[in-house]
Amino acid sequence: MKIVIPGGTGQVGAILDRALTAAGHDVVILTRRPRREREVGWDGETLGAWAEAVDGSDVVINLAGRSVSCRYTEANLRAMMDSRVRSAQVVGEAIAAAARPPKVWLQMSTATVYAHRFDAANDEATGIVGGAEPDVPDYWGFSVEIAKAWEAAQEEARTPDTRKVALRSAMVMSPDREGVFDVLLKMARLGLGGPVAGGRQYVSWIHDRDFVRAVEFLVARDDFTGPVNLAAPAPLPQRAFMRALRGAWGVPVGLPVTKWMAEIGAFALRSDTELLLKSRRVVPGRLLDAGFAFEHAQWAGAASDLVRRVRAARRGAGQ
Repeated sequence: MKIVIPGGTGQVGAILDRALTAAGHDVVILTRRPRREREVGWDGETLGAWAEAVDGSDVVINLAGRSVSCRYTEANLRAMMDSRVRSAQVVGEAIAAAARPPKVWLQMSTATVYAHRFDAANDEATGIVGGAEPDVPDYWGFSVEIAKAWEAAQEEARTPDTRKVALRSAMVMSPDREGVFDVLLKMARLGLGGPVAGGRQYVSWIHDRDFVRAVEFLVARDDFTGPVNLAAPAPLPQRAFMRALRGAWGVPVGLPVTKWMAEIGAFALRSDTELLLKSRRVVPGRLLDAGFAFEHAQWAGAASDLVRRVRAARRGAGQ
């Protein structure tokens, strides 16, 4: 198949590019800074020659949008909104204008659309969309609005010959440098992998290989449309999540972090505490109901596999 991945140069794009290319597919990456073969330039805002790559393709997987790894200032939140919404709109315009439109359009979304909660898990049927929770910072609601507008841009696109799926993805865990797992592992190795603000908040995650397998599953299953949660079926509290990661690496203890310490750390890392403090308890109801079998359903096993791959890569690099 010919698969086009707008915004495919980040961590998730690299995961998909490697796996889908290895599987024999023709993968084309749309990026603002093309540097290698199979990369095509685009600006993520306007139609251009890049749309020729979409015409005649089989699958489009749109990952474009400003990274959430930044301070949540008003300007950055607006840039997140605008980059996600406009890129989804222009991808829809390219598909609508195609003489041979793709059969399926997978649009990246986020599990952050769901409410901050501890009492029950959020699946697609019964999950509570966030934005109105008490006792959380007001700007957390804007993150939910970004997710809702992102999905609406895809839903509103007039692409009657193309099936549309929104990927409400949890954090994708891979051994890649500078990815979320790499950051968490560094914290654990430095002895900072303890509970944050008590550690009750749930962490939703998905192993990189299950993420790829879920994408392939959704491409093959022509009965899927609309939002789909891409998350392992066993989210767990942050304190248990980091305990399992420490155990996989062999770190005996992790210092606890208070809320104010997390705020200082997030400021130093030019990130935001929402990524640490929001309770994301998300489960993949639709995938499980359809018979999708996770290879890594439990975090302890997934963490062990990822640590093994990190160590193997470092041995290979002579580190």
